Amino acid sequence: MSSERIIQVERDILGKNDRLAADNRARFRADGVLVFNLVSSPGAGKTSLLVRAVAELKDSFPIGVIEGDQQTSNDAERIRATGVAAIQVNTGKGCHLDAAMVGEAYDRLPWLNGGLLFIENVGNLVCPAAFDLGEACKIVVFSTTEGEDKPLKYPDMFAASSLMLINKIDLAPVLDFDLDRTIEYARRVNPGIEVLTVSARTGEGFSAFYAWIRKRWAKLKQAERTAQG
Repeated sequence: MSSERIIQVERDILGKNDRLAADNRARFRADGVLVFNLVSSPGAGKTSLLVRAVAELKDSFPIGVIEGDQQTSNDAERIRATGVAAIQVNTGKGCHLDAAMVGEAYDRLPWLNGGLLFIENVGNLVCPAAFDLGEACKIVVFSTTEGEDKPLKYPDMFAASSLMLINKIDLAPVLDFDLDRTIEYARRVNPGIEVLTVSARTGEGFSAFYAWIRKRWAKLKQAERTAQG
């Protein structure tokens, strides 16, 4: 296939996805649901982080989770064990979720009634950056075990994300991890990215993460009130 044909196919795929993402976004807005797309490389601790977060937030918000993996329902089962509804989406050979998959999974969740929807994307710092799912924003989860230069190696993902959660911060002292350099690299590709440090194992930093979520939720509710006049 010629390079021109490949580019056209990619444009067609992304164009269709963007139209479906706009449909998703309209549905989420109509339901008053705040949607976060969690992205990371495999092993960053995204699922462990999400398990802790939904367990601790479920008494404050209606919450649903869409889990994306190539195979297994392991992560959805971990979420359901907290009492939160979760839908597993297996992508097979696919390296990311797309807007159609998310729209179909959302249909299978209970009505969230002004709550939160977390989408845990397939572990991959490349493909998910290009696909809008209709989310309010992307949250990139990055762990101290991955090395400081990940934002420079995978700039599209960090440029597309509103928040970087640096997980496994409890391990930083034994890894000789340079936090300041990591933040510098992230802001080199995305000057506006917000950064929080957390530990899914100990709970360190989660109160700040929840405050960030509540701030975004309050802005959504204010926008709804303004739209209603």
